[in-house]
Amino acid sequence: MQTVLNQLYFSDRYNELLDSNGQLRPHWQALVAQLESEAPSAMRQRQEAVQRQVRDNGVTYNVYADTHGVQRPWDLDVLPLIIAQDEWQHIAAAVAQRATLLNKVLLDVYGEQHLLASGQLPPALVYGHSGFLPTCVGIPHYDNIALHSYAADIARAPNGQWWVVADRTQAPTGAGYALENRTIISGAFPELFRDLNIERLSGFFASMRDSLAYWGHRVAENQALTVPEITPLGAGEPPLVVILTPGPYNETYHEQSFLAGYLGYPLVQGSDLTVRNGVVWLKTVAGLKPIHAIWRRIDDDYCDPLELNAESLLGVAGLAQVARLGNVMIANALGSNLLQSGALLGFLPKLCQSLLSEELRMPSVATWWCGEPAALEYVINNLQYLVIHPAYPQVQSSPLFGEDLSPEQKQSLIARLRAQPDHYIAQEQLDISHAPVLVDHQQAQISSLAVSLRVYAFATPNGYAIMPGGLARVASGKDAREVTMQRGGTSKDTWVLSHHNQPPVSLLRKTNSSRDLVRENTYLSSRMAENLFWYGRYCVRNLQKAIMLRATIRALVEYTPDTRAGEWATMQGLCQWFDLLPTAKDEQALAAWQAWTDDDIAPLLIEAVFSQQSASLATSVQQLFQQAFNLRERISNDHWRTVNTLSRQFITRHPQPSLQDAMAAIELAINHFVTLTGFAMDWMTRDLGWRFMSLGRRIERLQFMCVLLSRALNMPEQSNLEWLLQVTNNLVTYRARYAAQPEWLPVLDLLLMDENNPNAIVFQIKGLLKYLEEMDARDNAGGIAVELRDCWQALVQLDADQCFHAADPTLADWLNRTYQVTQSLSDRLNLRFFSYTSPHATPGY
Repeated sequence: MQTVLNQLYFSDRYNELLDSNGQLRPHWQALVAQLESEAPSAMRQRQEAVQRQVRDNGVTYNVYADTHGVQRPWDLDVLPLIIAQDEWQHIAAAVAQRATLLNKVLLDVYGEQHLLASGQLPPALVYGHSGFLPTCVGIPHYDNIALHSYAADIARAPNGQWWVVADRTQAPTGAGYALENRTIISGAFPELFRDLNIERLSGFFASMRDSLAYWGHRVAENQALTVPEITPLGAGEPPLVVILTPGPYNETYHEQSFLAGYLGYPLVQGSDLTVRNGVVWLKTVAGLKPIHAIWRRIDDDYCDPLELNAESLLGVAGLAQVARLGNVMIANALGSNLLQSGALLGFLPKLCQSLLSEELRMPSVATWWCGEPAALEYVINNLQYLVIHPAYPQVQSSPLFGEDLSPEQKQSLIARLRAQPDHYIAQEQLDISHAPVLVDHQQAQISSLAVSLRVYAFATPNGYAIMPGGLARVASGKDAREVTMQRGGTSKDTWVLSHHNQPPVSLLRKTNSSRDLVRENTYLSSRMAENLFWYGRYCVRNLQKAIMLRATIRALVEYTPDTRAGEWATMQGLCQWFDLLPTAKDEQALAAWQAWTDDDIAPLLIEAVFSQQSASLATSVQQLFQQAFNLRERISNDHWRTVNTLSRQFITRHPQPSLQDAMAAIELAINHFVTLTGFAMDWMTRDLGWRFMSLGRRIERLQFMCVLLSRALNMPEQSNLEWLLQVTNNLVTYRARYAAQPEWLPVLDLLLMDENNPNAIVFQIKGLLKYLEEMDARDNAGGIAVELRDCWQALVQLDADQCFHAADPTLADWLNRTYQVTQSLSDRLNLRFFSYTSPHATPGY
């Protein structure tokens, strides 16, 4: 191990693991001692377990234009970054001070503007920044807090000094990833994590939630005073706090959905919200609900298309006016992007003296704003040692390293600097510290790479709470001069050692009396209800596709054309109904279809399983994954892991798959679909969201059963009906009851009329009627279940002896009519609950 440690030592950089003599730093000794006591295979197995858990949990970070798309896995190193308690106390105090300072700057710039009037901030630095939003000047802030969430990117110089490299003030990202890193890595070193008394993260999130609730109650009081139709919150009633997301294609959407589930907040998009009477409302299936606090993950100018950016499709029209009235608390306040400008860094030491009457506890990396003449000349004269960045977000330019520039490029850059000096800043190129990283997972080899730390702060009524640790980020390679996840960086868990035992902290809200009990989710957004509805439909549809493909491939493989002639055309027709096989669109195509041989059909069935370009099972599974991705905060981790594992099964296709490969994939998929059914039926609370999902499941199954039976009734009278029982999962039940070959009357009775059979048509109809009548009663509308009830009454009046056979058209007519009713029912649910255009919608929609 000592040989390995010697290879990690570099004299020109600070080493987090080793001191200047190449010896272990004290706070790393326990981790290294455990690694020394283990066989190399133990570390390899630990890393594989970490990677597997990242994949199974579906932890993703979407790099734009990356080929992995929304499924790009998060990169997590198994070795944590360890920080001693004494050092951490200095970091935490410095970050809290900096958040306090920047909050005061933000309040002044959008308030009385003393800093601009006195010359402590150059007007060009503020007014020339596209992040400065004049329309937000004068917006009030509860308790003078405009910067609720803050993150500082810090790095260590060769002398061991921590420096602030950048401030994140608009919508800081990464806190959720830090929490997920902790969950995974603490499980990789459970005994060590316990024995070292690592500071826990849950207390930080508890403070965050308590603070948002505190300000939410303040807003609720203001709403009740200014808007007559809003009643004050009851004792113990929580305010409505939402997380506003740009949507599932945002690079950190997984983190947003993870935090929403962890904190218990609705994750909403701009289309879920509306502004009425000076209040932001959430569109729920129970009507409009007033929102008290918004934790936004949308950039400033996209938040309000009415006042900020007319082209935005992400925000809420009128949001700025609601903030101006004090009827919503927005974290962070609109306009906070201004503080992310690196041009401010050079002014913070004097601002700290002016506003806080104290020295800045942690310096910023040396920064020169070229808008100052003296700074411009210094930058031009020392260009080879500096990195040039844009001062404003509207300046489209990548960082330029002076040492990389040719003489011609230097002259061109100098010309640009002199032409528009206020558009650029220059920073010292910092050789930041290195930390140990596991680089070869197979050989368990450790290397040393540059590391930076993002530390998070959140405002409370009593000052800023600091997350103990934060998100450690590692450079992508030895020669990388920037640490960024967008360019292939790796993350680490950050362990802050404590002198005391760390008790677990629960985020569950304390219930003080029976008045605080909640048994229904009243904040189910219409979009979430629609997602749940279609998730239920996709789950059943995928299972039906898989079972239909399995039955068809079995018939192809196990029987000759002569022995499967009776039902074969029906099975092919059902595959065509699912778009799994080509459809005959004219007489010539029909003749070709009827002439298909087994050799023609086999490759088509293989494509129906694996193709990424059609309505195949693989494509449908990815659609199911996307639907689940939109519901991430509503489903359990086990539920999500099953969906994620199922999706990965179909991402990589066999080079030349056979029918056996297709059957293996189908069987595995069916197992996963059945598991998802178990989660839906046994692990999800039967609240309003579950009922919408159940409606989707039952409508999809009812439609399939109608199509299946109506087509089966066209088969010859003596056709083999075992396949019909197989695709409806009723073969075992039939054999147990009749111990005979399947016949039409008992088969149709089992599939139509058996109320104890979860795949029977009557079972689906009765369940649908129950939920639909409950929904009719909720909004006093009535009528949505009338047509389906007529179908049920017509079914129970059918004479089984007369109608339950292939020759009678009465049953076929009933099946066709019921199918049409289910289509109409789906449309009416959409109009009533999802699209806000129903005549029965809650007033104000």
